[in-house]
Amino acid sequence: MRVLVVGGGGREHALAWCCARSPRVDEVLVAPGNAGSAQEPGVRNVAVAAGDIAGLIDVARRESVDLVIVGPEQPLVDGIADQLTAAGIACFGPNAEASQLEASKSFTKAFLDRHGIPTASFERFTAFDAARDYIERTGAPLVVKADGLAAGKGVVVADSVAMAVEAARAMLVDGQFGDASREIVVEAFLEGEEASFIAITDGNTLLPLATSQDHKARDEGDRGPNTGGMGAYSPAPVVTDAVAEHVMRDIMLPTLEGLAKDGIDYVGFLYAGLMIDSTGQARVLEFNCRLGDPETQPILMRLASDLTVLAEAAIARTLDTVSIEWDPRASLGVVMAAGGYPGSYDNGAVIRGLDAVGDAAKVFHAGTREEGDDIVTAGGRVLTVCALGATVAEAAEQAYAAADAIDWKDCYRRNDIGYRAIQRERDGS
Repeated sequence: MRVLVVGGGGREHALAWCCARSPRVDEVLVAPGNAGSAQEPGVRNVAVAAGDIAGLIDVARRESVDLVIVGPEQPLVDGIADQLTAAGIACFGPNAEASQLEASKSFTKAFLDRHGIPTASFERFTAFDAARDYIERTGAPLVVKADGLAAGKGVVVADSVAMAVEAARAMLVDGQFGDASREIVVEAFLEGEEASFIAITDGNTLLPLATSQDHKARDEGDRGPNTGGMGAYSPAPVVTDAVAEHVMRDIMLPTLEGLAKDGIDYVGFLYAGLMIDSTGQARVLEFNCRLGDPETQPILMRLASDLTVLAEAAIARTLDTVSIEWDPRASLGVVMAAGGYPGSYDNGAVIRGLDAVGDAAKVFHAGTREEGDDIVTAGGRVLTVCALGATVAEAAEQAYAAADAIDWKDCYRRNDIGYRAIQRERDGS
């Protein structure tokens, strides 16, 4: 079979690598891909943008593609699954209606409230004066979120009233995120530890993936500005068996049931970003309608099952007939970013040392491109260096050893990815 992966980041490189390992797969196409996917055995880039739905349909037809897997959120929100399905091309990913769970924070909060799914208390605003009055009346800490898609950067955790008011002003008055911040959500700050709980669903059955945690803050100790993610690891020790059971019972299955009650069909990855408190109670921070990045990379490093079989079973509504197997080892990925990210940064720096990475690690490319014989930076998050280990600490040791071999001008990374899990391992908890 032939598979088309839509997107050009680290998540898509990992998806292509994972699908190419399947004995069922003859070739994986990636649109548009990056320098990493271009060099991956059994993988070929095609020069079509992820947002060019008509172009992607043409590629799928011309290349006799049997399965399309959509990586990024924007094409899903724009209806790529609807259009591919209408063209008779199998697509793994939710339709535009279902993708509102990620496209609109307001939609999601109303959905959670309507179906009694645990989340933080909240209010929605389109007018700055009303938002400011609410913030001043409520007090800090608060979380201010742009309603729409903002590339993982539309969330401000405000520890003061002034900071929350300024975030609301930037979004509603200054249009910081354009149309995405015409409406905002202001919600209570939740104490605890974040984790990602991702499942595959066919609308009736949910198959959970391995648990994971990412680090969204740019700097060590989870400080600094919010990013799309500076590293991740799997499994997430905070998601104990009891917590996983609670999340399935009280969040994931009620979400699937709520979607069905609302007449919304959902096929694809369903990602719940959770805050888990000290008692093990989980609340929903957000939903994503695709795999997370950089969680995808360490999760797929551990996947022992054939992803194409799982995707086709979901599309055929037979997910209840398959199961998922996992490598028992832990996996950890370190994001190597351009200096200045998530603010302004330079592109075009030559990346050195990629050929020095041994077999103990896997480098997934995100913001890279080929320039003659060189591979150069072409984005804020440039690489994710992943490794497996008997423990999270061992996986971290292997990943950082590989990352040490790689460098470019103004390269930046965190050096403490997985620190909570590693501390748990040291404490024996």
